[in-house]
Amino acid sequence: MSDMSEIGRLILLGAPLGNPADGSVRLRDVLGVADVVAAEDTRRLTRLARDLGVTVEGRIVSYFEGNEERRTPELVEVLLAGHTVALVTDGGMPSVSDPGYRLVTAAVGAGVPVTAAPGPSAVTTALALSGLPCDRFCFEGFLPRSPGARRARLRALAAEERTLVLFEAPHRIAAALTDLAEAFGADRPAALCRELTKTYEEVLRRPLGELARWAADGEPRGEITLVVAGAPQVAPEPPGPDELRAAVAAREAAGESRRDAVTAVAAEHQLRRRDVYTIVHTG
Repeated sequence: MSDMSEIGRLILLGAPLGNPADGSVRLRDVLGVADVVAAEDTRRLTRLARDLGVTVEGRIVSYFEGNEERRTPELVEVLLAGHTVALVTDGGMPSVSDPGYRLVTAAVGAGVPVTAAPGPSAVTTALALSGLPCDRFCFEGFLPRSPGARRARLRALAAEERTLVLFEAPHRIAAALTDLAEAFGADRPAALCRELTKTYEEVLRRPLGELARWAADGEPRGEITLVVAGAPQVAPEPPGPDELRAAVAAREAAGESRRDAVTAVAAEHQLRRRDVYTIVHTG
């Protein structure tokens, strides 16, 4: 796939979360022809290629958290020399709480084209399975490891109205759920998604307090994605009579007729025009 007369290309590969059958045709094609395959775990890559029936012809190098800083400039040199580099993690899309961001940034900075063979994502898979609102959500990745920092972060997120998606390690999930229940309320709906697409896939849809008690009974195994409902929207306090009179007076001072001013103020606060009119005229 290399062309020494042109600049190379970086391709991000979406890898199966657990079930090899989720691997796309493009994933197979790119793995088979890329000049270099940078893998988070070379042993897992070898196993994945075998499961997909693909022979990796290119050079395989490791690319993980411990060697990203050193390996990135090496891979950029390979790209600038006209070679194609494929980046694959243990599961899901590179850069999403996985290695990749540093290399993408460096490649873009060097003028190297970056594209993707998109594939599975634990974030969107868990979100879809959770039964919680999916129209607006935010991804928080892994919470801080230290208890104090974790609780501070959760306090800052407690009023977030969008659905939250989090990753957490099995040995920290009980403590994280306890802190979530304290910060968000034990009744906040949530879904704990474990071992997605694998043989022992499990999705527990329960309030945070129940999930915390469940996790405390025994350390869950496998990779965990947690989906938490956003904070319930709080209706704003309706304006008082004095505030409504002042709003109408301000519009009148700006040149609006009283009729138009009352209509506009009523619409702004979702009130009946007749009620606003009565308040203005009885003030």
